[in-house]
Amino acid sequence: MGFTIGSMRTIRDMPYMRQGARRRTRASACTTVAEYTGLCGWAVAPGARASRGGGECSCGDAHCAAPGAHPLPFAEEIPAGATLEEATAAWEQVPGAAVLLPVGSAFDVIDVAERAGIHALVRLERMGLRLGPVIATPTGRAQFFVAPGAAAELPHLLYRMGWDDADLDLRCLGPGDHVTAPPSDLGGLGPVRWLRPPALDGAQQPPEARLLLGTLAYVCHRGRA
Repeated sequence: MGFTIGSMRTIRDMPYMRQGARRRTRASACTTVAEYTGLCGWAVAPGARASRGGGECSCGDAHCAAPGAHPLPFAEEIPAGATLEEATAAWEQVPGAAVLLPVGSAFDVIDVAERAGIHALVRLERMGLRLGPVIATPTGRAQFFVAPGAAAELPHLLYRMGWDDADLDLRCLGPGDHVTAPPSDLGGLGPVRWLRPPALDGAQQPPEARLLLGTLAYVCHRGRA
């Protein structure tokens, strides 16, 4: 039997979300993938890994442009809705792979500096806005999950809000992009983590970008000043 949305209150309480765990078995990695596919409704792409410090990539390409930060070219994507049994069977074919989430179907991602992202997150929570998951990367970035289509709409949204000519450290990831998901390592630089873990009542319905963008742009602009 696969996971069901009603089986748990929130993904925050699941084993792979707990901080401080130093070792994870292959079984727990499979469970993590199944929680993303079955509970969050996200597809998962097996990803390459890089040696510590962001060196050699496990894809085998000596000239890899993104060591440890791209899908494995020979591995198939595990679709949204895959059960624990299906995820386990697929993940056992790629032992040690990083967990990547394809962007552009279930969600797009607004990427900002982590410090600005934390400040924005506090403001947005105080405003009582419905928020989606937020990832922090070892490269000092915060990644806000928003409704798909944001990447295409971003220039127009920034224009309407009067931020189109501002110097903002802000970009949007869309179709064709991937984000590394906790607890995986990003490019040999360290693990990514949740600033705001996915919740069962919101993982499949991320907020519209326009609801967050004004606050994110403002905080990014202040960070540049």
